[in-house]
Amino acid sequence: MQDGPAERLVVVGNGMASLRFLERLTEAAPGRFAVTVVGAEPVAAYNRVLLSSLLGGEVDEAACTFRGLDWYAGHGITLVTGAPVTAIDRAARTVAVGGDLTLPYDRLVLAVGSVPIRLPKPGMDLPGVITFRDLADVAAIRRAAVAGARAIVIGGGLLGLEAAIGLARLGVGTTLLHVMDRLMERQLDHAAAALVKSAIEARGVRVRLLADTAAVEGEGRVEALRLADGTVLPADLVVMSVGVRPSTALAQAAGLDVGRGIRVDDQLATSDPAVFALGECAEHRGQTYGLVEPAYEQAEVLARHLCGGAAAYAGTALATSLKVSGLPVFSAGVVDVPEGAEAVIWSDPAAGLYRKLVIAQNRLLGAVFVGDVAEQGWCKALLRSGTPLSRADRDDLMFGRTDPQPLAA
Repeated sequence: MQDGPAERLVVVGNGMASLRFLERLTEAAPGRFAVTVVGAEPVAAYNRVLLSSLLGGEVDEAACTFRGLDWYAGHGITLVTGAPVTAIDRAARTVAVGGDLTLPYDRLVLAVGSVPIRLPKPGMDLPGVITFRDLADVAAIRRAAVAGARAIVIGGGLLGLEAAIGLARLGVGTTLLHVMDRLMERQLDHAAAALVKSAIEARGVRVRLLADTAAVEGEGRVEALRLADGTVLPADLVVMSVGVRPSTALAQAAGLDVGRGIRVDDQLATSDPAVFALGECAEHRGQTYGLVEPAYEQAEVLARHLCGGAAAYAGTALATSLKVSGLPVFSAGVVDVPEGAEAVIWSDPAAGLYRKLVIAQNRLLGAVFVGDVAEQGWCKALLRSGTPLSRADRDDLMFGRTDPQPLAA
């Protein structure tokens, strides 16, 4: 514990990145900071990864909870919920919360996440058009997903798939629309995406690719969705899941350097050395991330840095690991084969199995696994380290390792 008064640390945002940062900070330097965390949602941090399971009724809200209120109190953290930060005064080093609370800070951390994108098309403001991002969205979707309802999910990325599967579990007739020629085109090639599409359709979700939404139609609320080719699809509920953008309005209004996200250096500091940012709102070396793993890595680095340790964030090699209707899927690194690289592929569509390695100069550049993802940890280690592959490594990555001892990456 330090001598003298504790530094005043205010954390804006109480999501998964914020909580991981607080956990690491209190482990490394208990009592060093007088911490106040402010969240716009009315509850403490919860597991957003489980939202589709919550939507489908597989888990309840209690299963999504990370830490109870007693954890915050026990670590001396003041938690303010249901009250968005409305302004930052960098000169006075204060933040305005709601309409009547002002919090002074010595250090400020912005973990304000991202906001869902709504297509700039007619009818997107009609009642019945809902995003899929938080607990309130899940509650709104479940209220609309009554017996006999017809639901359309726009967006064939990870969140769109999860929303469609969750609705299908509720017994709602669900159609998934995606403007591209394959699902999850950033993570999957055509062969892997075809297996995922089959798995989703097996759960009763209708999938339409190359489906460009023109407008949502209805008198007073959603009644139909019209595609650019003129097709009209009846709908009682439209779930918008076409991506997110970093939440930058608060930082921009405070005069911080903003690009796609809030620009930070390798210590997660913004253009103001007293203000830091992490998670989906942050832009590091021109890159923004919409996954939890980079946010957790940034949280670890920032906690070490604020506690006086040597720490630097160098970026994250992106990897996606999920289950689609029980079908394991893993993707990391590049998906399409760049010039000068080779693809090693093994495919058994009848069994729902697919593996693809992208290799250049005898080093792994990317991997896509469907159906069996046992080697995903090894793949991530190889992508980070750039370790050259032996012939045996190639065989083991493609067909699975037979020895019980883990191989060094």
